Amino acid sequence: MFCVAPQWYRRSSSAVAFCTNVQGGAGKRLRMKFPRVLPHELPLSPISRAALRCFAVNGYHGTTIRQIASAAGLSVPGIYHYFGSKQDILVDLCEVAMGELISASERAIDEAGVNVLDRFDALVECLVQFHADFADVAFVTFSEIRSLKDEALVRHLAARRREQELITALVEEGVETSVFQAPDPRHVARAISSICIGISQWYRSDQGLSVDELSEVHVRICRDTARWART
Repeated sequence: MFCVAPQWYRRSSSAVAFCTNVQGGAGKRLRMKFPRVLPHELPLSPISRAALRCFAVNGYHGTTIRQIASAAGLSVPGIYHYFGSKQDILVDLCEVAMGELISASERAIDEAGVNVLDRFDALVECLVQFHADFADVAFVTFSEIRSLKDEALVRHLAARRREQELITALVEEGVETSVFQAPDPRHVARAISSICIGISQWYRSDQGLSVDELSEVHVRICRDTARWART
């Protein structure tokens, strides 16, 4: 999962208008096909939550430990009591985010049954929920990949590859069983990743589109991207 929409799209309202048109009218209320598998809150420490707010506004390199301490209501020594460095806080954010996403994605696939289209839809719904409900976490952990160092970077990229493999495997299985007609499943799977990741750049719950509606629309878009063979 390495593609992303440009950052200027974050505050754009055009995507909401596009999704409304795709779903066939703003008055139609939609529901997700599968039960939610993600937690309603990520298990982040108060310090990591405070750092997330700072990173989302100022970026990792533009944020100081003093700013994080102020946002967390602690002293600078209080921060260092729990984390050895600002890098350690970023690593915590990334590991919690990817750990929860992978766990929820695997559960969504498992609980959707044996039908490949159902499993594909369940995974897309999970990805949409994550990038909409936890937009700041998704935005920061993606945009600050460049700020991770050494083994932390290696682990994070491995986690992202694991998530990408889940999508790729379903697209490939769909092609093998004639559910999808994608000419290049691996590239199509990357495009689907990009579509879902991009949600964190622009989605806001107060813009008139619920997460349920967003999920339904994106399931359709991702099916079309994989060239769903409607039968």
